[in-house]
Amino acid sequence: MTQDLYLNSIDVIKSGQAPNGAFLASPNFSTYQYSWLRDGTFVAYSMNVAGQHEEAAQFYRWVHMAICKHLHKVENLLSKKQHGERPLHDDFLHTRYTVDGQEGVEEWGNFQLDGYGAYLWGVGEHIERSGNFAFLGEVRQSVEAMITYLVEFWQEPNYDCWEEHVEFMHPSTLACIYGGLKKIETWIPDVRIAPTCEAIRRYVEEHGVHDGHFVKSIGKTSVDANLLWLAVPFGMFDVHDERMVRTVEKIERDLVTGGVHRYVEDTFYGGGAWILLTAWLGWYYAAAGNKARAEELAAWVERQADEDGHLPEQVTEGLLHPEKFQEWIERWGEAAKPLLWSHAMYIVLKRNLE
Repeated sequence: MTQDLYLNSIDVIKSGQAPNGAFLASPNFSTYQYSWLRDGTFVAYSMNVAGQHEEAAQFYRWVHMAICKHLHKVENLLSKKQHGERPLHDDFLHTRYTVDGQEGVEEWGNFQLDGYGAYLWGVGEHIERSGNFAFLGEVRQSVEAMITYLVEFWQEPNYDCWEEHVEFMHPSTLACIYGGLKKIETWIPDVRIAPTCEAIRRYVEEHGVHDGHFVKSIGKTSVDANLLWLAVPFGMFDVHDERMVRTVEKIERDLVTGGVHRYVEDTFYGGGAWILLTAWLGWYYAAAGNKARAEELAAWVERQADEDGHLPEQVTEGLLHPEKFQEWIERWGEAAKPLLWSHAMYIVLKRNLE
């Protein structure tokens, strides 16, 4: 079954990719008929680790197209900054696009920087894993523009990866930016990157730690499962860093019921356990050398697959706020399934366990 789920996950992802390379977040879920740069980059990464390099390349070509459609926004932002003008949230690049590379028109938490950091990281990973060193030439314009974008605006508070709390700075977002800039520096040795990464790391160390662990957002004291990103894959801190170890211990205490929940206040679909975060915790343990715990988490993920081998976004195990579950069912229907990001993180975990 595990090998079947692994192979089926590859098929689910391929089936969810548009002809031009965009990965629809969940093909059967009406609200998710977009391609998110952050989610999609991890889906593309899973294709790279599974040896499906052309699918990854097509996604990054699509991101390049989408960014180039909207480069005027970056030019406008740089002009505003130069003239001391305060930008509006909609002046920034959006976090998701339609298949044809257009911005969504619905009310949404669009201002997110993490996807653009993830994009830089993903392009670097794709080049290394595919061995296609000429690929950078195809996407260089968008990559260079995103280096400037992130160097100039990483200090702007923006929505977190759950599209909430635009008023805060979030260590997980900063980890994406840090990891993306670090990775792409191998291929584009921009002199601005090293000091920016050092400033980001120092900022998190000075403002993002409480009681020895990293925090969900600057100014808060709780944890979020997305803090795993600080170590895996973005390497801002080592998996054995004492602050990282204490963060994972708190995630285990506060957010794990078998599967991993996002954060203690989460009311989305009642605050269920997320497939992709459970796989991510397993990825962390695999990197830290605790294979037994990683295998336990992989087995939990495998038990969540339905008879078609589809993994959802989350399941109702251990709902943190069960009174909110029906509200979301009435608003959006059953939770998204299959979710490409869930399948992607399962692939990544299984490959790391090998």
